Formats: sequence, structure tokens, C-alpha cells
Amino acid sequence: MAQNSILVVEDEHTLRRLLEYRLSKQYDVRTAANGEEALERVADRIPDLIISDIMMPKMDGFALQEALQKEKRTRAIPFIFLTAKADEQSRVRGKRTGVDDYITKPFDIEQLLSRIETLLERARIYQTQLDARIGQDFSQKLMPKKMPVVEGYSVRFHAQPREYGGGDLFDWIQAEPGMFFFTIGDVMGKGLEAKFYAFNFLGYVRGTLHAMLPSSKSPADLMKRINEIIIEDEVMKETFASLLLLRWEPDKHQVTYANAGHCRPILASPGGIEVVEHSDIILGLDPYAQFTDSTVHIPPGGSLITYTDGLMEQRLRTGAMLGERGIMDVAREAIRQPDPMQALLDDVLQRSEKPEFADDILVFWLSRTD
Repeated sequence: MAQNSILVVEDEHTLRRLLEYRLSKQYDVRTAANGEEALERVADRIPDLIISDIMMPKMDGFALQEALQKEKRTRAIPFIFLTAKADEQSRVRGKRTGVDDYITKPFDIEQLLSRIETLLERARIYQTQLDARIGQDFSQKLMPKKMPVVEGYSVRFHAQPREYGGGDLFDWIQAEPGMFFFTIGDVMGKGLEAKFYAFNFLGYVRGTLHAMLPSSKSPADLMKRINEIIIEDEVMKETFASLLLLRWEPDKHQVTYANAGHCRPILASPGGIEVVEHSDIILGLDPYAQFTDSTVHIPPGGSLITYTDGLMEQRLRTGAMLGERGIMDVAREAIRQPDPMQALLDDVLQRSEKPEFADDILVFWLSRTD
């Protein structure tokens, strides 16, 4: 784990060196002799915390703190005033400009270390809460708010991000009357970085569908173009993604799809259950990759089930992962229930070593009810 960085701003040479020596045992420490030097250090690299004297030449501690408060990127840096001035007026002014703590010289180094750790822990908690909130916002934007309503079919999906989650995404559009496209994908990575890539990736998918659907309804053609776009993009070329593009035509009771390295769909019906075998290379690896359309017929009472790898990798009480075979087993039982998708999720958790999902979960369940 990387050390927290601290900037010590102190014009007295001996004290500055002493603080640098003592704090360097636990932190990555840089120093400055006045406020102007401190702003230069901050411009070079933002520290996790600043310890500053008040009375200094060129730019004092108050002016430094006020300058930091004017910039959004430096406004939240934890700030400790370390000074010989102990009067109440200085304390009030420091609090008003955003100072987090105030320690009077002479001080005990252990007291200073305790205050530092308290402020850093508070900053960590705040950042974790902020990341979770941003992640939730991204998650909401990566999922549709409603599903298509088609007579003779039940169309459902379940998305459950883990904390601020990873790169799962799901979307759909109606290409024309009687034809729908569904997008189920997983952008590689964890946390907010994966959410950022997934958000951008979904934008490319939507843009490609909008631009190409008037001339081609082939999921394979669309997949090929999406692959070319992300490889050409300066940001997206650094990541990979698995993706299912499904073209659903309910009047024909069929789904035509292209699969770029995603979890294979499962076709469940009263007559049995099977994995839909076809899959091509994941997106972002080969600019010349070719993709193939495959068509699945949905029989009366049948369901097409797709999902992301968080479900397949769920750890069971036996210590093994659920896997594709495990999903087939629970789907075989779930399809007989009034709410098959919820029955599947409940059954998986009953088999799991913990009563919660360990990763992002996304399941899309398309059932023929006539």
C-alpha cells in the first residue's frame, strides 16, 4: 500500500528538517519554506495532508490556505496549522479558512502523529463514501429504467452492483416495430475505473447502433464496428470488454446474436436446458476480428437467460465457483417457478458460502409465456 504524502511548510530550517526526519518514518514527506514554495509543490503533486506554520515570509499560512481554498482540486486537502501563536483570534481565522486542526508550539510529536492519522482516516472515509456515491450514479446510468412490454413474453433483468462495482452494463433499444436490440456487457476491471470505461463504452455502443441500424440489422456487423471503434480510441484502447448483442424478433420467436467473449447464453425450456455454444473473441484485442451471427428459436414456455461473470464466479459452500454448469442446474429448477429469475438468484445464494453476492450481478431473462 502506498504511503500517504505530507507537505510540511515551515520557515524555520531546524524544525522543518526535524519534522521531515520524524514523519518520513511513516509518510512520504516533502517540504517548503513558505507559502509560495508550498503552492509550487502542490502544483507538482497534490499531498494527502499539509502541515503549515502561520508566520512565514513571502506568503504566510493564512494566505496559503486561502489560495488552496480557491481551487476545487485542492480545497479538500486536510490542513494542520503548526504555530507559536495560540490566541483565539488566530484559531477562529484558521477555522474560517478551512483549517482542520491547530497545534501550538512547543508540541509533542506523538500528539502530532495522532492528529495526522485522525485526519487521514477521516479523509479516507470521506473518499470511500464519495466513491460509492459516484459508483451508484454510474451504475444507474448503465442500466435502463424500464423494459419493453410485448404480448406473449416476459422481459426481465436484475442488476446488483457490489459497492461501487465494476464494469457491468445493460441496455436495449427498439430498432423498428417488432425488433429489439439488447446489449449485455462487462468491461474489464474493478471499481470506479471500470465504471468510467463502461460508461464510455456504452456510449460507443449506443452511437454505433444509432448510426448503423438503418443500413444493417446484423449483430455481427455491429459488433465488428464497435470493436474497431474502441481499438481506435485513445482512452478505450487500454481496456477490453466482453459483449453480447441480441436482436430479438418476438413475432418470429427468435433471437439472433453475436457474442464477443461473453458468458454463453442458456436456453431453458420444458423439454430441457442447454448452453448456446457460439462465442467469438473479446473486444479490444484484434482490430481485424470477425464476428458471426447465430440464431436461437425460443419454444413455447422457453427462456433465454444471459448474465455477467459475477454470477458464474459466485463462491459456493463447497468452495467451488457456481460456474456455467451450476447456473444450468439452478435455471432448470427456477424455470418452473412463478418468478423464475428471483428463484434463480435465491437458489444461488442458498448454495453460496456467504448470503450475498461477492461481485456485480446482472441477469437478463427473456421468457416466452404463450
